Amino acid sequence: MADSPHSDPKTPLARRGLMFILSSPSGAGKTTIARKLLADVDGIGMSVSVTTRAMRPGEVDGRDYHFVDQPTFDRMVADGEFLEWATVFGNSYGTPKAQIKAGLKAGDDFLFDIDWQGTQQLYQRMETDVVRVFLLPPSIQELEHRLRSRATDSEDVIQGRMDRARFEISHWDGYDYVVINDDIDSCFSKVLTILKAERMKRARQTGLVDFTRELMR
Repeated sequence: MADSPHSDPKTPLARRGLMFILSSPSGAGKTTIARKLLADVDGIGMSVSVTTRAMRPGEVDGRDYHFVDQPTFDRMVADGEFLEWATVFGNSYGTPKAQIKAGLKAGDDFLFDIDWQGTQQLYQRMETDVVRVFLLPPSIQELEHRLRSRATDSEDVIQGRMDRARFEISHWDGYDYVVINDDIDSCFSKVLTILKAERMKRARQTGLVDFTRELMR
């Protein structure tokens, strides 16, 4: 990953990092957009969640997820080690608190690929550090077409995902930004514009006070 914006010589002001959340129903494109952000944008890294689900082929512990068993996860919940956690499709997922708080203070940005429940928990705990973006499909018919075109799920699984998609879409108004993903390049451009604008917010420019005082001398 390239250097973070707070260490960029073209950016003289210190900046507090942000938590950039992408949510969408399955098939609406958040994974694709997230990958493009990580590949094309400097200074943002994926938040690595803790999970109880089994490791899939090609995944690496500590890079893709921190894999733990359920008793360990439950202990971490009891000890208050998560900013947010939820159980989805029978598996538990959580965001480690210490790692995120240290990174934000250092000026690092974190990308989150989580659902509306996790988003709500993060916002309640870290309100001013959170940017919430929800991606919508152009139509419910297109969403179902995308799920079926994967040819990896049974009919029951597809119907379950469609039911959950409608439920997740009902929470669209809990986000700061809503983007319709009818074209992947256009959608990415809009999401990138949001990220750039949020990085420049006055409240995140922690070096502005000293900088402006120096200008007024």
